[in-house]
Amino acid sequence: MASVETAAEHERILREIESTDTNCIGPTLRSVYDGQEHGLFMEKLDVRIRNHDREIEKMCNHHFQGFVDSITELLKVRGEAQKLKSQVTETNKCLQDDGKELISSMEELKQCRVQQRNIATTIDKLTHCLPVLEMYSRLQEQMKAKRYYPALRTLEQLEQTCLPRAGKYRFCSIMAENIPKLRTQIRDTAMTQLRDFLESIRKHSDKIGETAIKQAQVQRSLDSSVSTQPRALIGRRSRREAQAVTGGTESDAHGGSPFSEQDSGILDVEDEEDEDEVPGAQDLVDFSPVYRCLHIYTVLGLRDTFENYYRKQRRKQARLVLQPNSNMHETLEGYRRYFNQIVGFFVVEDHVLHTTQGLVNRAYVEELWELALSKIVAALRTHSSYCDDPDLVLDLKNLIVLFADTLQGYGFPVSQLFDMLLEMREQYGEILLKRWNITFRQVLDQDNYSPIPVLTEEEYRHYTSQFPLQDPELEKLPFPKKLPFSEFVPKVYNQIKEFIYACLKYSEDLHLSSTEVDDMIRKSTNLLLTRTLSHCLQYTIKKKNVGLVELVQVIINTTHLEQSCHFLEEFISNITNVPPDTVNAAKLYGTSTFKDARHAAEAQIYTSLNAKIDQFLQLADYDWQASVPGAGTLMASDYLIDLIAFLKSTFAVFTNLPGKVAQTACMSACKHISTSLMQLLLDPEVRQLSIGALHQLSADINECESFARAGPVAGFQGDTLLLAFSDLRQLLDLFTQWDWSTYLADYGKATCKYLRVNPQTALALLEKMKEMSRKNNVFAQFRKTDRERQKLIDTVIKQLRNLISQHT
Repeated sequence: MASVETAAEHERILREIESTDTNCIGPTLRSVYDGQEHGLFMEKLDVRIRNHDREIEKMCNHHFQGFVDSITELLKVRGEAQKLKSQVTETNKCLQDDGKELISSMEELKQCRVQQRNIATTIDKLTHCLPVLEMYSRLQEQMKAKRYYPALRTLEQLEQTCLPRAGKYRFCSIMAENIPKLRTQIRDTAMTQLRDFLESIRKHSDKIGETAIKQAQVQRSLDSSVSTQPRALIGRRSRREAQAVTGGTESDAHGGSPFSEQDSGILDVEDEEDEDEVPGAQDLVDFSPVYRCLHIYTVLGLRDTFENYYRKQRRKQARLVLQPNSNMHETLEGYRRYFNQIVGFFVVEDHVLHTTQGLVNRAYVEELWELALSKIVAALRTHSSYCDDPDLVLDLKNLIVLFADTLQGYGFPVSQLFDMLLEMREQYGEILLKRWNITFRQVLDQDNYSPIPVLTEEEYRHYTSQFPLQDPELEKLPFPKKLPFSEFVPKVYNQIKEFIYACLKYSEDLHLSSTEVDDMIRKSTNLLLTRTLSHCLQYTIKKKNVGLVELVQVIINTTHLEQSCHFLEEFISNITNVPPDTVNAAKLYGTSTFKDARHAAEAQIYTSLNAKIDQFLQLADYDWQASVPGAGTLMASDYLIDLIAFLKSTFAVFTNLPGKVAQTACMSACKHISTSLMQLLLDPEVRQLSIGALHQLSADINECESFARAGPVAGFQGDTLLLAFSDLRQLLDLFTQWDWSTYLADYGKATCKYLRVNPQTALALLEKMKEMSRKNNVFAQFRKTDRERQKLIDTVIKQLRNLISQHT
């Protein structure tokens, strides 16, 4: 079994040796040597070799005759080949001899063709290079002439078209390397010009704004139609602006800029053809640096960068423009310069908005305006608060209105400015009140408080034209005659009208309705009457040096002013065209103001009259220990006689006063005299009192009663004025007549003779009389009459005390 497997294995190895490349036979032979049947394999190998030898021999024998035939044919061909070689060699020699001249001609032709090709190539290259050199030369000229926008276009054409066609030459490489540097130079130069332009615009915003405001003022004066939308500084659009809007460029052979290459700044324009027209923004300002820089940055692909830079710089300039000077409030010129700069700034922005595509947009301008508006309002509120001159405030208001109207013409909302003007209206009113307070003070201080003498009809008409006096009886009187009031009545009336006019001036051009203007004027006039004029009148009335005559004239004056209030109502209605009976129309408080002033004057008359009476009473020098007078009639005290004479002369002046005022003053004076004399009796410093002193006081009261009976002021019924002295009269009668039995018996009855005598007052006087009697008894204690009188006083005192205790 093992021998069969070995034989099969050897057969396999032999087949593998026969069919395998000799280079790969090594592993096969190794497997033979690794086995144990090496000898057997060698035998089989010899057998196989012998088999193959026999097969080779058979094959060679089969093909040998063909091989011999082939060798024979080959020997025959060799001879023929040698003959052919000889012929070819001979032919070649002849050909070589004949072709030498042709080869020489062909070499010359070859050289000519090479030269021709080189010339054509050179011409072609020069054709591509010459435009490059020409364009580069043009670029240098444009850079030298500072025509940067055409230069940038030339650079773009050079880089994108000419240089690629020219090929890779050294000078082309140098040009290509210089192109970014040239672009940077153009960009930096354009930015420098833009900075110069921005600086110039900042410096000349004042002039631009002044021109815009002047044109707005002219348009207002001409009352142009509302439908016309004025563009104050952009009335005339030039061709170059239209090109700026469309982004067009000049199509000349040089590829120039659509804008002039002038330096930035304010231009001095004198257009002979348009002398009557107000210069436009393009006439005052050369905007070419902005347009040029915008186009350059657009070509460079940096438009966003340029837009951001421009807007950022203009925002900075806006903050500078909106920052007012610290002393702006001192003069109107300071405000005007501030407004001119702001208007100039936004005129430029509006012009750029309408002449460029997207450099600034409406949202950006509106954002700037909102920022500006808040700062303007804040600055005006702050600085106007320092102003105390109504004329300056009025001029400022007119300037703000013109400023607002100018910017409104450009489409900017200005309602906040008009709201602020309404706020300033309150401040203006307060300033007016302060000025009119001084004016009223001067009028009242300079008045002579005497009726105005009128000598001629002309003078009379003069005063009645200043003040609406309606007195038919006065008109019938012959000249010369006197007006009932003093100079301050027409002056105060005219000053009130002037105040109304001043209020009306402020209300103009504020886009208010007639009703709103009327309401504002009436409210301000009410403040003038109730605060300012009322205060001035009160101050005048309460001054120390104002006499009774002046107070009487004040009452007369305020009466006439009160009667003129309805004329002021009509005056306001006439200038505002609002009927006085309109619903919600405010009424003037002049009537109550003048009534209050008159009442204050009346009270001051009473006070002054009593003060004057007190001055006379201070001269009283009673001898409180005087003895009982003899049978003769006692005379009134000298001071009292003088007092009565003063009262008579004073009440004679009161004839022009309303009857009630004169009566009240007279009654007040009499009561004050009675009360003061009573206080003299009850003065704690008067510790002793005699019957003789009471008799003297009774004589003085008799004088007062005589004055009261004489009727110093008309209008009292019966003995009404005597009632002022009834308390003191009954008290003195009780003591001088010593009628204590009647007083004690009838006390508390309505028919009591001494009904007005207070038991406590009587007791106080008795105590003083007791003290007087006690002192006298020290020296005359043995007089029977004195002792009896002392007992009688003690008895009455005891009875009075019992009476007081019963009624408490």
